[in-house]
Amino acid sequence: MPDTILYEKEGHVVTITYNRPERLNAINGQMREELNAAWLRFRDDTDAWVAILTGTGRAFCAGADIKEGGSAGTFAGTYWEKPTINSFESGLELFKPIIAAINGPCLGYGVTGVSFCDFVIASERATFGFPEVRIGVPTIVGAVRMPGRIGWTNAMELLLIGEAVDAARAKEMGLVWKVVPHDDLLSEAKALAARLCQSAPLAVRATKEVAVRTRSLPWIEAVRFGETMRLVAGETADASEGKQAFREKRSPVWQGK
Repeated sequence: MPDTILYEKEGHVVTITYNRPERLNAINGQMREELNAAWLRFRDDTDAWVAILTGTGRAFCAGADIKEGGSAGTFAGTYWEKPTINSFESGLELFKPIIAAINGPCLGYGVTGVSFCDFVIASERATFGFPEVRIGVPTIVGAVRMPGRIGWTNAMELLLIGEAVDAARAKEMGLVWKVVPHDDLLSEAKALAARLCQSAPLAVRATKEVAVRTRSLPWIEAVRFGETMRLVAGETADASEGKQAFREKRSPVWQGK
């Protein structure tokens, strides 16, 4: 069987591609396993600093493949105790920067995954929606994530009406960062990835982790956590290199150490 997920690494940038175009990149069991493996591979590779998520063919991701029973996959544990944070779309902790390059329709699970990306660049052909309620299925992770991401009314428009919106409306909602001509999509994503790689990778991860974790913390606890992370990151080789490069008026050479 062909790979349903493509994993390519160029320098410090990894591109993870949904590769089931005959089904509009809808996620089935095989794709779920390969997608989970790809995200763990990216997370655990110290030389991989930024990821780009995109799709092959005319769709980004059509959500769960209903014809094959959905995309939940199989996981260890009993019926009640099975973990719920078992995929990128359900909140796998991953503090490296992630760029979504939306090349076409992005539905259901696709939008949920996008909501965990840091930058969303959309082709002018992209559309976004949660069609689950139109087939009698509630949207769970999307319902948890979207109000905080795009505000209550915008989230309810996507979650309860069930109609897809175009890239311009998604940008107006705050779900999309930038809309670009279709043929420029991947070049725009790669250019952004290159800019992100100019920053110290460990400092970037520490900053993102602080931003993620402190959203639900009281102010004092948030500041204390942030200061702890700053002290830890300040002891890295990259922190020393950054200071040395500044003194020598040259570009730093990051090692991710």
